[in-house]
Amino acid sequence: MSFRIPVQQNMMRGNDEWAKRNRNMLAEHNVFTINMLSSPGAGKTSLLEAVIPRLKQQLHVAVIEGDVYTTLDAERIANLGIPTVQINTQGACHLDAKMINSALQSLPLSRMNLLIIENVGNLVCPASFDLGEDCRVTVISTTEGADKVEKYPEAFQRSHAILLNKIDLLPYLNFKTDQFRRAVEQINLKVPIFNISAITGEGRELWEEWLTKRVCQNRE
Repeated sequence: MSFRIPVQQNMMRGNDEWAKRNRNMLAEHNVFTINMLSSPGAGKTSLLEAVIPRLKQQLHVAVIEGDVYTTLDAERIANLGIPTVQINTQGACHLDAKMINSALQSLPLSRMNLLIIENVGNLVCPASFDLGEDCRVTVISTTEGADKVEKYPEAFQRSHAILLNKIDLLPYLNFKTDQFRRAVEQINLKVPIFNISAITGEGRELWEEWLTKRVCQNRE
């Protein structure tokens, strides 16, 4: 244990330095950036496919896709006609700020005002890494169980918004909505929770309005 603590501290310190560079670069170009976290299969990519066509009517959107392997999600997002960069971590369970800095070199920052980073599907490692984002959005689906907040509190505690996805499946599941909301309130009292369905579109407009408002405030 005596040698692991300094190594971890050095790694996080190095990441924070890269995150600061990213934040400065994005601020210089007035690009509002969100970091989306979730477990695998919570529906981040499907949500982006649902909201980006509407967002791009008002905003200039780009996406950085994080995956361990494959370009499948990036291909889906690129089909929406927006700048998209794929990062494959080759086994790592999270994106780090240096990876994001490299991806930013390939994006038209001067023509963007919203960058969405879709992090690797994992509620543990990504929660600890600042990427230089303005806000974090954590997605949880009704198929996962309401105890995710208690099991992985850091991801929810540090979130600026939480999306409860797949609410169209609630009639067929035993997801305890009250338990979920109580758990969130205990660790992050004021965070907005959006009930949303990527399939039916329910609740989508409320989150789009929240996000658009944050981007517009960033311009001021």
